[in-house]
Amino acid sequence: MTLLEDRVAIISGAAHPKGIGKAAARLFLEHGARVAILDLDEEGIRQSAADIGAPPSRLLALRCDVGDAGQCRGAVRRVAKWSEGRIDVLVNNAAITQKAGFREITEGDFDRILRVNLSGVFNLSQAAVPYMAGRGAGSIICISSLSAQNGGGIFGGAHYCAAKAGVQGMVRAIAKEFGPCGIRANAIAPGLITTDFSRTGRSDESKDELAQAWPLRRAGRPQEVASGCLFLASDLASYITGTTLDINGGAHMN
Repeated sequence: MTLLEDRVAIISGAAHPKGIGKAAARLFLEHGARVAILDLDEEGIRQSAADIGAPPSRLLALRCDVGDAGQCRGAVRRVAKWSEGRIDVLVNNAAITQKAGFREITEGDFDRILRVNLSGVFNLSQAAVPYMAGRGAGSIICISSLSAQNGGGIFGGAHYCAAKAGVQGMVRAIAKEFGPCGIRANAIAPGLITTDFSRTGRSDESKDELAQAWPLRRAGRPQEVASGCLFLASDLASYITGTTLDINGGAHMN
């Protein structure tokens, strides 16, 4: 059973070898989608495409700085040209973090973190929405964080927490405004995942040890967050919008 047959998806932040974006791209392709992967790291995104190994007709790799609205509009236009004008799914995954105490965060730090983590979500979503609205359907998925719910910890400082909380608010605003156009918008809040994103220097095994206090007693895997993206992108979630899906092993419970 394929859940995204003939659909076109854009996934940002897909250059990390162990990242959520790359895992989502693989899974979406397995489920029949055509996928465009974006990242600021041009060499990294090309390597991701080579690793995934899908033909150019099904996988497009583009450099894009999501903090730059013009680059986002340009990247989405290129995807639309490649896909004959169709964009069905957007996964806003691109992010950066910085672990710093509240008093240590500079104005430059604050602006840099929000530029990618919050403005980037706005820029890419704003560029994609017209294509979805024109078709009367679409799914926007934004990767937030457990940090938005528990105030940080190992994931990043107050500026990162604020940006990821802002993502959840923006998702609800998009869901309200564009629901009548058939566009759904949802967030995912991952907990500790065995990626290299947090730059903690911890091994996967040490992350599992750190997660022993949580109900499932292990860190999550990128593929498990990718599965959440697949669910929200598919018709299985056709009546779900404006929500945040927690994928955290029970580290935070609503």
